[in-house]
Amino acid sequence: MQYEITTKQPLLDKKGHLTEKGWARELLLEYNRQNITAPADSIKEWDYYYTGNESYGVAFSMANLGAIRALSVHFLDFENNKQYMNIATCPLLENDSHKMPLDSQGDASFESENARCHYIRTPESHQIEAKFEDFTNGLTLEANLTLTIPKTESMVIVVPFDEDPTMFYYNQKINCLHPEGSVKIGDKEYHFSSENAFSVLDWGRGVWPKANTWYWGSGSGRVNGVDFGFNIGYGFGNTSAASENLLIFDGKVHKLDQIEFHIPESSFLEPWTFTSSDGRFEMNFIPVLDRHSCGSRGKFQSDQHQVFGKFSGRAILDDGTVIELSDFMGFAEKVVNSYL
Repeated sequence: MQYEITTKQPLLDKKGHLTEKGWARELLLEYNRQNITAPADSIKEWDYYYTGNESYGVAFSMANLGAIRALSVHFLDFENNKQYMNIATCPLLENDSHKMPLDSQGDASFESENARCHYIRTPESHQIEAKFEDFTNGLTLEANLTLTIPKTESMVIVVPFDEDPTMFYYNQKINCLHPEGSVKIGDKEYHFSSENAFSVLDWGRGVWPKANTWYWGSGSGRVNGVDFGFNIGYGFGNTSAASENLLIFDGKVHKLDQIEFHIPESSFLEPWTFTSSDGRFEMNFIPVLDRHSCGSRGKFQSDQHQVFGKFSGRAILDDGTVIELSDFMGFAEKVVNSYL
């Protein structure tokens, strides 16, 4: 359990099977879409960014999902308990402009009749430029965000699926990105500053079963003036080699064992708790807003509860140092997907 990958090599062998399973601190295994032996329409590739503070947040997801290329944008108003979402799609073409990068450093673009988005990336910063016409109530959304990349390790997980050896999930989460910029919806502008806002990148590539469920939680901020973040989750694939649970403190990973989400059956907006098998992540969670979406698009159906709120409790670093959290902003989600 908790096997750490430490050497570079291809992600997949000649049969399209994973060469290693486990976790890593960076993208050591080399992803190449051409090495996948599963049907092309089963490949999932996405780059998701969330940026937020205690008052509002914004998320951009650019993805290739089978035969569809998609851009989804969410804006969340925590103070007024409002959320706005729109999705633009187009057929996935076999050309350079539609290719997703092979790692989390490559540029990516999406363009359709009413929406465009560009991820412009260097080792030092990731820039998001977006314009979405008729985003909500006839209003256009425009965004220009620069996310500075601190010197940091990250969460990387390589997960097989028991259903088929050609299925896999390769994922990197980078916490504690420092944002500067703004999002404008109509005439109203929302500013983001690294003084009180943080960003996270969720980079993923894989081939999944037709039905799957996952739990994911993330938070980024500062504790005593030092960057602190966490990534927690389970339920997706065979994680016997390693979990995706860890803490990030001052750019260094502190690996955790198993985490369990305790979600009230009555409502996602009731208080949650989180417990850990090693006693190193014990949290209460007070929800602020449930970004709930349930629908279908083509062969894809999804029921998502991404709940934003405040974590309070304790997390313990590798050396035994206790990190006390109080009203630490983050999110936790349960997502149920099916591909018919």
